[in-house]
Amino acid sequence: MTIQHSPSGGCGGPDHFSRRTLLKAAGGLPWLTPLAAQLAAAAAADKSGAPAKSVIVLWMQGGPSQLETFDPHPGKMIGGDTKRIATSTPGVEISHLMPSTAEVMNRIALLRGVTSREGDHERATYNMKTGYRPDPTLIHPTIGAVTCHELGSVGVEIPRHVSIFPDQWPAHGGFLGNKYDAFKMYDPRGDLPDLPRRVADERFAQRRQDLDILERSFTRGRRSDLEQNRTLHLATIDKAITMMNSEQIKAFNIEDAPQSLRADFGETPFGRGCLCAAQLIETGVRCVEVTLSGWDSHINNHELQSGRIAELDPAFSALVRLLEERDLLKSTVVLCGGEFGRTPRINPAGGRDHWPHGFSVALAGGGIRGGACIGETDPAGSKVTPDLAGSVGIADIHATIYQTLGIDYHHMYDTPIGRPMAISEGKPIAGILT
Repeated sequence: MTIQHSPSGGCGGPDHFSRRTLLKAAGGLPWLTPLAAQLAAAAAADKSGAPAKSVIVLWMQGGPSQLETFDPHPGKMIGGDTKRIATSTPGVEISHLMPSTAEVMNRIALLRGVTSREGDHERATYNMKTGYRPDPTLIHPTIGAVTCHELGSVGVEIPRHVSIFPDQWPAHGGFLGNKYDAFKMYDPRGDLPDLPRRVADERFAQRRQDLDILERSFTRGRRSDLEQNRTLHLATIDKAITMMNSEQIKAFNIEDAPQSLRADFGETPFGRGCLCAAQLIETGVRCVEVTLSGWDSHINNHELQSGRIAELDPAFSALVRLLEERDLLKSTVVLCGGEFGRTPRINPAGGRDHWPHGFSVALAGGGIRGGACIGETDPAGSKVTPDLAGSVGIADIHATIYQTLGIDYHHMYDTPIGRPMAISEGKPIAGILT
């Protein structure tokens, strides 16, 4: 389901059907799982002892520069105008452009040696969001889709997988099915558009009955394989109506939040998105992705990166603080990163180009050891210096997050092409786990 609004620019431009039918339709919806299945999944998650139960992905679309954020090298040829500042973790310094984040670094783990083989925006985004490189034979699910598939939620009447300010390649269900795609929304400054009823209840009920007559008439005599799509469609309508009548939809609107709290996050679309993400997680949503676009700094790198960081810094730090204050940080994994980093060398246009050979990703929350710093780039920024855990692959980040969620990342899915595929082929990063 998508709420139709125009996103801001980024880089690259009724009432009656059988119980059997309902259960069949509901079987895969991440926010329409039968209660028994939800209870079983939730119980399994509790028994696993996993510290985390939900995920927030702060997606930096376009490729944030590690040298202007979490891995500055001032005084070096590659350093540019960025300086270092101390953080709440002794010995760990980050960019002077991130003073608020520096104050909460003792709750954040840094991966400074992330490497990838993908340097194209679309392919690298796919890689980072799914943990797999693109494959022409199938589409892998993103981390939020897997989380919703593997974990149950009881009493959640709104979508369990949400993407705020989705980019060109939003979180998706992949081979798990589009029923695991993220619910897409934009600026949470007011109520979700098109959600309030525009007619009286009696007329609304009559419209549902009329729709059911049309649906049954359409499918009569057609191929049996239409039945599953039809029932899924009707079940989706039913859940949409449940959502319309639910008090939980207030989580999509930040207008009732104290002005001081909104100011902490920054009066920017991204800041509002991060505050909304916290509200959604508190309501029971499993995964929220919040996108901040505009990091593709092939020209005027320092100016462009500084502008994005000015939005990221207050929002990221305020999110960590708010989750901690509401006792949600221990049960929520927060990932902050993009598809790759930027080149150490500054090009003639004053920009930095794509760099997948050693960039930074930040993690915080459940099961993550705050203050940890893994990986190191050399003073020239051209390679990853081996250290305690060496370089880190994209799949390793996914395996780490799944482990904190109590998800068996070795579990094999049966894919549509008949090839078994593990949830993740990576290994958890021991150095950042509690």
